[in-house]
Amino acid sequence: MPGTTAPTEDDQLQRGLTNRHIQLIAIGGAIGTGLFLGSGRTISLAGPSVLLVYAVIGFMLFFVMRAMGEMLLSNLEYKSFRDMAGDVLGPWAGFVTGWTYWFSWIVTGIADVVAVAGYVDYFAPDLPQWVPALGLVALLLTLNLVAVRLFGELEFWFAIIKIVAIVALVVTGVVLIATAYRGADGVQASLTHLYADGGLFPHGFTGFLAGFQIAIFGFAGMELVGTAAAETRDPETTLPRAINAIPLRVGLFYIGALLVIMAVTPWRQISPEVSPFVEMFALVGLPAAAGVINLVVLTSAASSANSGIFSTSRMLYGLAHDGVAPRSFRLLSKHHVPARGLLFSCACLVPAVALLYAGRSVIEAFTLVTSVATLLYLVVWTMILLSYLAYRRKYPERHAATRFGMPGGRVMCWVVLTFFASMVVVLALEPDTRAALLVTPVWFGALAVAWLVLRRHGGAGPAGAVPGGAPTSSAAPAGASDPTGEADEREPVTVAP
Repeated sequence: MPGTTAPTEDDQLQRGLTNRHIQLIAIGGAIGTGLFLGSGRTISLAGPSVLLVYAVIGFMLFFVMRAMGEMLLSNLEYKSFRDMAGDVLGPWAGFVTGWTYWFSWIVTGIADVVAVAGYVDYFAPDLPQWVPALGLVALLLTLNLVAVRLFGELEFWFAIIKIVAIVALVVTGVVLIATAYRGADGVQASLTHLYADGGLFPHGFTGFLAGFQIAIFGFAGMELVGTAAAETRDPETTLPRAINAIPLRVGLFYIGALLVIMAVTPWRQISPEVSPFVEMFALVGLPAAAGVINLVVLTSAASSANSGIFSTSRMLYGLAHDGVAPRSFRLLSKHHVPARGLLFSCACLVPAVALLYAGRSVIEAFTLVTSVATLLYLVVWTMILLSYLAYRRKYPERHAATRFGMPGGRVMCWVVLTFFASMVVVLALEPDTRAALLVTPVWFGALAVAWLVLRRHGGAGPAGAVPGGAPTSSAAPAGASDPTGEADEREPVTVAP
């Protein structure tokens, strides 16, 4: 295609993301659209215990990110956590992790594109919904083709919008609580709303568990900094900063926001169908509250789609280097971005347009795709932890020398893995999320078949060596003469699941 060249030793991903890009990408990944869209329903299910729901999820995922960070910094030749899995667990793990992460973002991206079309409909109801849907895909593709730095700039400003909206909500809520604000219905803003109506667990332990079904999807994308590792300047400084700030960000953006919402408005009065952010601003008489929040959520969904386009193209780039994706995905444009991977991922988002005309089934489709995406992310996060356990066994000297070790080590790995297993059980409790448990195995069955086909044709796994590990044959170790691991020119089988 025009603008692409065959890969050479000098033709590689460029480290164009600066510290401010990575910090805001991390924040954007920690603030999912689920916070704006799903928090009302989560509150209705769990009551005030929703604060514990988000705290537990954030706590567990912090250790996943620390495990990922230690491994990425132990060998800067790792382009992403997919490389780590392929190195320490074997080529099959890199294959499963890479393609599953790609598919999880495609599923999420489809939901985001449909959501953006719905939000645009609020501002322009006469505009056909397929126009903003295709327009978003075309816009994000064009911008991502220019340079990785432009992706960083997009995420920087998308994250700024989300931060401003949440901080404004928290400040507004604090003022209303401090002044004992009394609404038109006579209800006074007070922290007593957090325990006065049924206590912290008004629906019992079952209601508490139900909150996890929606809330966990809101954290999808937190691992995005791990896909940007190969394009980050000074990763030894920027990655630890971004990861270590996760607890603070979860505390402010999730727990802080929901706390003031439930303190101002009793949790039973919060509608699961309306954004509690809109209701909060409406209380203080902001006439444009609905428009402002719809704009914020629109940019949040666009941000998520943008992250998906970026991360999936980088996964395809790495998979192509391993010989388990079409070789053309290795090609970089003159701007050093994987152009064909971007085009392919964007093409896979186009089916979202069909969902716009699915009538009443759109909501059901949304529930299904987000449940499927949640399961896929749980698999990816699990692979990161399993890779960490294998890394500790395979490279004890690297672990001993690390300056960014995972707190709790192996013990916390097993604690978090147990939590993930319990989340699968929780998803099976409700009929609408249980359907995802029936659909998702089809994907892994397809991966198994594709892997067997690739193995039979000799195309599974990188030739000669795995990134940063011992050579798998008599070939020189990766990085000995080709620090990017791109010197091998064996033709991979162009079969993709």
